[in-house]
Amino acid sequence: MTDTTSRPRRRVRTTTASATAAPSDPVTLAGKATINDIARLTGVSKKTVSRVINDSPLVHPETREKVLALMKQLGYSPDPQARGLAFRRSFLIGLVYDNPTAQFIVNMQYGALDALRDSGYELVVHPCDSSKEDYIDGVRRFAQQQKLHGVILIPRVSEDEQLATALREIGVRYVRIASIPLDQASNMVVTHDRRAGTEAANYLESLGHRTLGLITGPRRYRSTIERGGGFLAGLAERGIELPPDYMFEGGYTFESGVAGAEYLLAKSPRPTAIFACNDEMAAGVYKAAMRRGLSIPGDLSVVGYDDSPLASQLWPALTTIHSPIRDLGRQAAQMLLANEAAAPAVPRTVTPQLVVRDSSQRPKA
Repeated sequence: MTDTTSRPRRRVRTTTASATAAPSDPVTLAGKATINDIARLTGVSKKTVSRVINDSPLVHPETREKVLALMKQLGYSPDPQARGLAFRRSFLIGLVYDNPTAQFIVNMQYGALDALRDSGYELVVHPCDSSKEDYIDGVRRFAQQQKLHGVILIPRVSEDEQLATALREIGVRYVRIASIPLDQASNMVVTHDRRAGTEAANYLESLGHRTLGLITGPRRYRSTIERGGGFLAGLAERGIELPPDYMFEGGYTFESGVAGAEYLLAKSPRPTAIFACNDEMAAGVYKAAMRRGLSIPGDLSVVGYDDSPLASQLWPALTTIHSPIRDLGRQAAQMLLANEAAAPAVPRTVTPQLVVRDSSQRPKA
């Protein structure tokens, strides 16, 4: 009796599922598709749909094809947080930053998204103020509440050893982007800012500039130490000692670039070239030079850092150090997606390069 009644039920269910799951049949829903809809319309279990989403080898190829076809037809994409609950792990990568320039953070996000595309992971961002005493607690709460798979730390928060320690304590993977190696290789992407600062010094001296000015970033940033230090070292190697009063501590902002240039251009003798440690401050140098009736590069050569879109939009176009910011974000995200057992023996690195444009030339005789 049991066999007689159960067989028709199985046959009816199979026939119905096959009919509703045909990819050629148009399927519409009143609202956004859910994993339950995909399971119901394909005639498989919710667990099977989950296995398809996570590329499990335990699914029959025909079933996988049927589920994927319907997901595509309905425009279904899994919720990362829901997946995290189902599989007891998160599908979210965090990006933590402290007040970089807008273009810097946009490029960094694009790079991370390049790596995460089609991986099933999503990017969530967390701006913070590292000057506040409780900012580490805020980052810790962010990582725990979102159940992050990993965190990308960019300067200046990447330079904070206490933050790295806090993430290790709660078991959250992280990658630090910084000017020098600060951690084990599996946690680092190194940008070699000192090398780039030296290249800027060598270039300006090779043009014949002997009286130069330097506008740095905030002293608490490691990039300030490396970029400015590399510039001073490069000049020293060529027999030029930059006096302390020909240096100005800026804030990586346009306004601080204006203030720094006003200070330096009031010196006697006036600098014939200024190296600004980012493009925003270099743009401020342009404004200060214009106020004084100085032409660039006729009266003043200017070199920036980052090679942001602003560099080619200025007139004349800015000579600058190209920092592959998008590539930094991509590499950091790739490291978090990779198996920890495949960690590199040495830190990943990027190499900044000088891009010569129209804002620099030999000084007037």
